[in-house]
Amino acid sequence: MMKLPAMTFREWDGPLTSDLVREPAKFGLGQVPTHLMPDATTKAICGFCSTGCGLKIHLKDGAAINLTPDPDYPVNLGTACPKGWEALSALDAPDRARMPLLHGKEVDWDTALRYFCDKMREIIDQHGPEAAAYLSTGQIMFEEMAFLGALAKFGMGMIHGDGNTRQCMATAVAAYKESFGFDAPPFAYSDFEESDVLLFIGANPCIAHPIMWQRVLRNKRKPEIIVVDPRTTETAMAATQHYAIKPKSDLTLLYGIAHLIIRDGGLDTAFIEEHTSGFDEFMLFVAAFHPNRVADETGISVHRLVHLAQTIIHGTPRVSLWWTMGVNQGHQATRTAQAIINLALMTGNIGKPGTGANSITGQCNAMGSRLFSNTTNLLGGHDFRNPRHREKVADAIGIPVERIPDRPSLAYDQIIKAADAGTVKALWFIATNPSHSWIDQNEINRILDKLDFVVVQDMYCSTETAKRAHLVLPAAGWGEKEGCFINSERRIGYSPKVRRAPGQALADFHIFRLISHYWGCDDLFRGWSSPEAVFRVLQRCTEGQPCDITGIDGHEMLQKSGGVQWPLSREQRPKFDVSVSKERRLFTDGKFYTPDQRAKFIFDEPQAPPEQCSNDYPLILMTGRGTSAQWHTETRTSKSAVLAKMIPEELMLDLNPLDASRLGVRDGMQVRVISKRAELTAKARLTTCVSPGEVFLPMHDSRVNQLTHASYDPQSRQPSYKHSAVRVEK
Repeated sequence: MMKLPAMTFREWDGPLTSDLVREPAKFGLGQVPTHLMPDATTKAICGFCSTGCGLKIHLKDGAAINLTPDPDYPVNLGTACPKGWEALSALDAPDRARMPLLHGKEVDWDTALRYFCDKMREIIDQHGPEAAAYLSTGQIMFEEMAFLGALAKFGMGMIHGDGNTRQCMATAVAAYKESFGFDAPPFAYSDFEESDVLLFIGANPCIAHPIMWQRVLRNKRKPEIIVVDPRTTETAMAATQHYAIKPKSDLTLLYGIAHLIIRDGGLDTAFIEEHTSGFDEFMLFVAAFHPNRVADETGISVHRLVHLAQTIIHGTPRVSLWWTMGVNQGHQATRTAQAIINLALMTGNIGKPGTGANSITGQCNAMGSRLFSNTTNLLGGHDFRNPRHREKVADAIGIPVERIPDRPSLAYDQIIKAADAGTVKALWFIATNPSHSWIDQNEINRILDKLDFVVVQDMYCSTETAKRAHLVLPAAGWGEKEGCFINSERRIGYSPKVRRAPGQALADFHIFRLISHYWGCDDLFRGWSSPEAVFRVLQRCTEGQPCDITGIDGHEMLQKSGGVQWPLSREQRPKFDVSVSKERRLFTDGKFYTPDQRAKFIFDEPQAPPEQCSNDYPLILMTGRGTSAQWHTETRTSKSAVLAKMIPEELMLDLNPLDASRLGVRDGMQVRVISKRAELTAKARLTTCVSPGEVFLPMHDSRVNQLTHASYDPQSRQPSYKHSAVRVEK
């Protein structure tokens, strides 16, 4: 690493500083673009989940006043979930951060930025580049993510930075990279409509991704819809088959299904021989997962296991397999995701309409984070450890290669552990609220309170994490800035700025731009003058990669085309016709991104979850999405009076009637839910949607993650939120 020049902030106090901070209008900060004419309509991509719905924004006097779903956008086709309809309401909340806050008191931007740089530089100078880290998000535009990652690592000299994408999508990344050679979800949303069999494992799209579920309902092939989930979720209720497995027995189940497919002649031997590697070893491995063993470990009868395998066999070649947090948030999550991939490979269900091993992403821009956050991957899906990759990215950006670290960041949980050990002394949080969302909440809050410096950059000054911060930087939200998101099907979509941010809040992009100047490294980012300018830089970073986007003609093409799925290289561009290429899938030629272009069968022996039930804690707690009106920590959705009417007024604990009878608990009674770490009070909701011995709490309540047991998948470092031991008392 090149050592940063030893200089104080005050050496960089110049005309640009005063212009940007004191007269931001000169630079277009805090203003709606002039091309948005009064009483017009423009288009945007929703900023909540990874579905990436298109919205029509209705303007009056150049500012957004209302929105409707875009009937022409190929993702949602004129529909929107409750969150999408209410997207603008979050911008008007009274607790918006309007001015920088230093130790709880309002200060101007000049003071805030001087303090930020002086404090961060002091910590890095005294304790080294590993002493400060950032934790980002899948909620901001990828041009902003890239600016943050480049600024922190190439400009400020940090080594470590991760994002809350680690909580939702790290498993899919790790699984795809090992199996396919690159983080490459292969599907298009049209596959929902073109499958004969849809298998959902640990996924509840009825609630978590309602517009994707609408695409399933458009399927005219009368498909079999199979749900594998311990709970009888809303999706399970609508399915043709539901397999209520024991919590975290999914890996055993999937190996058992592979065993039956082999036994009963369901293999696509031509595909296996021509396009995969490692199948012979995999076949020997799953020979041990005979039906009686699998039935005992999963709670699913042999008869039903055979029926599930036969449904897949007879559905070939149009079987699609889908997973999300029920798989990703597990102690063996990566191997479970790869067990799903193995099923697709062994039956040849990939690269064709209605097929695929398909990870449904979580946040609106988690896919953008995976490619461009510059955390554990170098920009554009490159490897920090590869000298050629570092040289390529340095050349694309125009920076000295010595400024690029030669190793990836620690993962989120490892950064938190380093903070507890005293190695990390400063954390900078951008658009994320881990004091609420991170697993074993009391532990992370104890650690945050030890740090020398905590910075929160967010729309709101009222989040649990912001209340712990020494410095709060007020950020603009979705609709108050411009940039691009990438959705679950790899579609890049553009969102414009349609409103002014309140007070002196600035777009994250412009905050990073200011910090680069105050730090004294703005020469490195002189060409990063706007989100579109950064988009052009990132295109160069992707050249030759599986995610190559050099063929996209900037933001304007994205607006006009209804978004573009990656890849679209410069060479592909002349053959690309938007009118006939609205949805594209990967691996149609059977060639993968591994050195030998073959997909790999990867497997491992199932292990028991780290925390087991006991006499004191006899129930398994599962957590997940509550309703389609709620989003994560409800930082935004709680601001809508409309959405508030769609959720329970109290925290509800789903409890099986047999357990309730044993405990003497009646429906609607207040109960205590107790783990080894904490306890909370909730209202009991008696339901057979959870099996005896299991309970469920929605993740949105600020107290729920006090209960959860902190364990992590060894490959992806993703937390396991789905298996904690608790007891329930009246």
